[in-house]
Amino acid sequence: MFQLKSLLTSSHVTFWPLQVLGWVGFFALNYLGAIGYGKSWDYVSVSLACAIIGFLITCLLRLGYRALWHLPAWRMGWGAVLLLLVATISYVICYTIYCSDCRQESMLGYIGYVGSMMYVLLSWSGLYFGIKFNRQLQQQKLAALQALAMAHEAQLKMLRYQLNPHFLFNTLNAISTLILDAKQDTANRMVSSLSAFLRYSLDSDPVQRVSLAQEIEALNLYLGIEQLRFGDRLQVIMDIAPEARDALVPSLILQPLIENAMKYAIAKREQGGSVELQARREGDSLDLRLRDDGPGSDDFPDKQLPCRGVGLANTRERLRVLYGERQSFSIANRQPHGVEVHLRLPFDAAPAGT
Repeated sequence: MFQLKSLLTSSHVTFWPLQVLGWVGFFALNYLGAIGYGKSWDYVSVSLACAIIGFLITCLLRLGYRALWHLPAWRMGWGAVLLLLVATISYVICYTIYCSDCRQESMLGYIGYVGSMMYVLLSWSGLYFGIKFNRQLQQQKLAALQALAMAHEAQLKMLRYQLNPHFLFNTLNAISTLILDAKQDTANRMVSSLSAFLRYSLDSDPVQRVSLAQEIEALNLYLGIEQLRFGDRLQVIMDIAPEARDALVPSLILQPLIENAMKYAIAKREQGGSVELQARREGDSLDLRLRDDGPGSDDFPDKQLPCRGVGLANTRERLRVLYGERQSFSIANRQPHGVEVHLRLPFDAAPAGT
């Protein structure tokens, strides 16, 4: 918004330097041309008067053009032509009043004055409208970019916050089950863990990225809740390369993937299972792999699995909005069983000290 306001208030800053410079240049050309045609050196007063009259008339012409600016195009065009004719005739009258030696004895001479001055004022008008139209175009482009950025931010926030009701439903359902089973201590710990995770979730900006180390800390808050739910049935393996810990990733991008593994690989199996997160830097990319040892999907052997469900679909969409074609997201069966989610993101290191 500051850039837009600066553009809107910069017209005076642009106009006056160009106005002064242009008429100083006109004075210099007029005077040098007169000297070249044999005029005396004291002709400088006439050339200076020509420039001052032109300066004042174009200042008034600018006020007229500004009054016409918001009219329909055809009305603005005809109004500008009329103002240009009035300005030209006014210039010739003022010039001949000041310089009595410049008065013509025939109408043809005055027509020549009008034609030459109209050419000068027409050039000035073309430059004025060209700059003004260009500034308006830049303002429209900036406004469109700002609207696009706001829509982009709103979309990211919608995609991130859409996950919360789904996650809350599962967790609150687990807490309810613990209370019914008279496991109040475990339920209290789960409520505390849920409070800590939600505090982080609400404080984090969906548009901003965090280091992978911070993302894993948030993930551990979520896993603390799941550990209380599943106990020894859940095993978590973190294989994070040191150089990958500083990579910037979207906040809470891994939680819905872990939640999906809990739902399909752990919760549905009496013996539970394991979830492994692996992170490596490969050149200019961050390679993330989330694996489980669940049953996988018999419907899609040796093929990529479709991104079904709110969590996976939103994760894919968030990555697409943030990175475009610079990212990849795939889900595939593992052998002999299980599922692997593979994310490949541009590697951007977090600033030192974050």
